[in-house]
Amino acid sequence: MPNNVLNRRQFVSTSFAGLAATLLPLPAFALTQAEATQLVNSVVADITRVIDSGKSENAMLRDFERIFVEYGDVPIMARYALGVEARSASNAQMRQFTKAFQGYISRKYGRRFREFIGGEVTVLNARKIKAGYEVRTSVKLRGSAPFEVTFLVSDKSGRGKFFNMFIEGVNLLLTERTEIGALLDARKGNLNQLIKDLDSIG
Repeated sequence: MPNNVLNRRQFVSTSFAGLAATLLPLPAFALTQAEATQLVNSVVADITRVIDSGKSENAMLRDFERIFVEYGDVPIMARYALGVEARSASNAQMRQFTKAFQGYISRKYGRRFREFIGGEVTVLNARKIKAGYEVRTSVKLRGSAPFEVTFLVSDKSGRGKFFNMFIEGVNLLLTERTEIGALLDARKGNLNQLIKDLDSIG
């Protein structure tokens, strides 16, 4: 398979955040299948509007961070990405890390959303799972065959939000957990240093 196609698939696999089936035993509450599907449609529509806006890169990155916060369960995702270190982190550290994490993800992948110009994302179907709902989409970027991207949606936070995503079976949030772990290891486990450095990474 051509490297450019692989690179594009790797991008899509984490660009919605950048978002594990076994993440947490999240209850589904009153979220409906239609609401989960609409959330994914809204994510796609908002990203497309930003891409087509003609704004500067910095302005678009701010918009992408807003989209991530609006539709993603950022606290859950940040806690999972931090891994076991989250257990010993103080409440203040978790708040700081969550804020830094959302900016890091938005910058890291937002700069590559231009690859979606001329592409299509189509919602295929949705089904109920233990954690909430699984919403399957088909993604077609220019120069590549369609491939499947799946969003996991729950209302654990009180409203429907996505908490993970899979690209052809690849767990995207687990990928971020590995990368954050490597960044933390490089700082000898110093979480405060990682939080500080995340503001300039991505």
